[in-house]
Formats: sequence, structure tokens, C-alpha cells
Amino acid sequence: LLKLHGLDDTRVCVNMGIPQFDPALIPLQTETQQPQYTLTYAGVDIRFNALSIGNPHIVIQVEDIHQAPVDELGPVLEAHQFFPARTNVGFVQWLDRQQFKLRVFERGAGETRACGSGACAAHVVGCQLGLLHYQARAILLGGELDIEWQGDGQPVMMTGDTALVFEGSIKYQQPI
Repeated sequence: LLKLHGLDDTRVCVNMGIPQFDPALIPLQTETQQPQYTLTYAGVDIRFNALSIGNPHIVIQVEDIHQAPVDELGPVLEAHQFFPARTNVGFVQWLDRQQFKLRVFERGAGETRACGSGACAAHVVGCQLGLLHYQARAILLGGELDIEWQGDGQPVMMTGDTALVFEGSIKYQQPI
């Protein structure tokens, strides 16, 4: 259950919960929790961090977000047998201790313009690796999010702008 509160007319802060690293809680097909995992694809070792932010995520570090193999690796890793519930695949480029760029291949949806839980997952990994300050900005294709994580056992807080993206109505007819 997410807890959120409005900061003003357009910004909202969301408590995304406490990150989980236990393989059974992510879930991963392994008995042992590791700081980093490796899978091999097309003869290349792919190193990634794994955690749950209420849903499974892996985070792969890349040099250039625009050259990240999102379309190639995203679907392969999302459905890999190592992830029994499938996984979201984040490709992160660290810019400095205050910001990072991120692209996410979401499970069941493909690449999306923004992924709040993916931004939180990447932020947590950056903090664990000593690459990010506990407060940093995630830059995604669809906008920016401010993320804060005080460390193990603490919830991740995500703040961002809101916007109306769709309005509509539906007429429901009772089946006969």
C-alpha cells in the first residue's frame, strides 16, 4: 500500500516502502543473497543488482543510456528463468552523486517513458555502491523524479510532478 501526500498543486511525495534484497522476496531463483548477480547472454556476462520495491527489479549499469541495449536485453532478461515472476529491467547511467539517467523495460509492457519503482530501485543501488547521495534526481524519458533513501531498513521516498494524461468515461451495460 503506497502512502502519498500532495506538496502543492502539482507535486506529490510517495512513500514507496522499504526495499527488499532477500532472493525469496524479489523473487530470484537462488538461495544466496549477493551484492551483485551475473547472467550470461550471447556469450557476454551481464552484471546486475536485484531488489524489490514492491515489484521485482534488476539494475544494470551502462556508460551511455542512449546506447543501452534496452530493446535487445530487456525482453530476454524480463522473462529469464532466473526471475520466476519476471522482472523489470533498468539501465542506469550515473551522472554524478546527485543525479542519474534511467531507461526501464517494464515486465509485461516493454520500454516505458517513466517508471517510479524503477527509479527508486536504481537510486537504492547507487546509494549502496557509494555512487549517489541519499537524495538524488532520476532523469527518465518522461520526466524527472527526486528520490530519497536513508539506508537499510528505511523506506524510499519519491517526489515528482503530476499531470492529467487521460480523461474519459465508459458506459457499462449489464450482460444479459
